[in-house]
Amino acid sequence: MTTVPVSPAVALAARRTPVTLRGLADADVAADVVDVGSGRPTVFLHGLVGLNDHWEEVGQRIVHRCRCVMLQLPLLNLRGEDCSIDGATALTVRFLEQHVRERAVLVGNSFGGHVALRIALERPDLLSGLVLAGASGLIEKTMVSDIQTRPSREWLVRKIGELFYDKSKMNPADVDRAHAELSDRAHARAMVRLSRTARRNHLGEEIHRIACPTLIMWGRQDVVTPPEAAEELRAKIRRSKLVWFDQCGHAPMIEAAEPFADAMNVFLDDLGAAA
Repeated sequence: MTTVPVSPAVALAARRTPVTLRGLADADVAADVVDVGSGRPTVFLHGLVGLNDHWEEVGQRIVHRCRCVMLQLPLLNLRGEDCSIDGATALTVRFLEQHVRERAVLVGNSFGGHVALRIALERPDLLSGLVLAGASGLIEKTMVSDIQTRPSREWLVRKIGELFYDKSKMNPADVDRAHAELSDRAHARAMVRLSRTARRNHLGEEIHRIACPTLIMWGRQDVVTPPEAAEELRAKIRRSKLVWFDQCGHAPMIEAAEPFADAMNVFLDDLGAAA
C-alpha cells in the first residue's frame, strides 16, 4: 500500500485504497484505507455506524504531524467469527501487521475504541500510544437494544441523534446510509451481534495493564458511554490524561473537531519528545 502525498484541496477520506484482510473466519474481507502524510503512524478506528469520513476534519488538522491512516472495516458485512469484537480486533491486528508495519498510535471511537483497548492489552508491541473517544468496553448504553427488524428512518433519526449533544451536527446522509444498510436483515443481525459481543467483553478488570501513553477525550454529555467510563479509564490506565469537551456527546471528533485535533497534536508532540 502506497502512502499518498497530501493536498488540502482533496478530502482525506476520498483517497480510498482497497485492502484485503483475512481474519478469524479465514475469508477475504475488503476494507477501505486512507494513508496520507509521513512520520509516526496514527491509525483511526471508527464505531459501529462510523466511516472514515467522520475523522476527516481531525485528520486534516493533524496530518502535518504524522502519517494519518484511517481503517474502514465493512462491519455489517462481516460473517461468522469475523462478526464479533474478537473478529474485528483480529482484522485490525492483521492490518497493523501487514500494512502499517511499525508501532502506531491507535485512535478509536466507540466500538473502534473497544478494539483499540483490546489491542493495547493483547498486542502492546504494535502500539506507541492510544487515543480513546467514547470507547466502549466498560460502560455502554447500546444503540441497538430496541433495534427493529427493518428500522424506520424516524427510529434511526432518534437513535443516531442520541450520539450528539448538538443535533445539527448529525449528517442526514449518515441517516440515509444507515437506513439503507439496516433495511437488510443480514446487516441488522450483524449490528446486533457486534454490539452484543462487545457488551459481553467487559474490560474493567484488565485495563490497569495498559502501559502505553493514553489520551482519553470525552463529551460531558455522552449518553452512550457516560462520563463515568472516562473517569474509570483515567483512574486505571497509569500513563493517561483525560480531556473533557463540554456540550458534546458520543462523537467528539465531529462535535469538537478543532479542540480534539489540538489535544491530539499536543499528545503527538509529547510522544515525539519522549521518544
